[in-house]
Amino acid sequence: QVQLVESGGGLVQAGGSLRLSCAASGITFSLSVMGWYRQAPGKQRELVATMTSGGSTNYADSVKGRFTISRDNAKNTVYLRMNSLKPEDTAVYYCNARWAGSTWWGQGTQVTVSS
Repeated sequence: QVQLVESGGGLVQAGGSLRLSCAASGITFSLSVMGWYRQAPGKQRELVATMTSGGSTNYADSVKGRFTISRDNAKNTVYLRMNSLKPEDTAVYYCNARWAGSTWWGQGTQVTVSS
């Protein structure tokens, strides 16, 4: 059974930082494309960042230069370091894994940035 468990969300003031973690099980993590997506109230879920098994990254324009995705294959964990947070970053952040033609989602973690 595949499980993606996010942690690290919370309430932070604008300009602050948070680090999200996503621990994966039930997949071959080292071969998986891992990513973070977010969904704000009343909006569609959108891509934040992805990282391939080879370490290539892709970021949404809105987070480039502020967010960093990384992974630790030994711990089956993907991270999202978020700096210089803005109120518009407020959303539920979801971990995503893609492997062997399938996609899985975590339950989400709330990030709230106050102005």
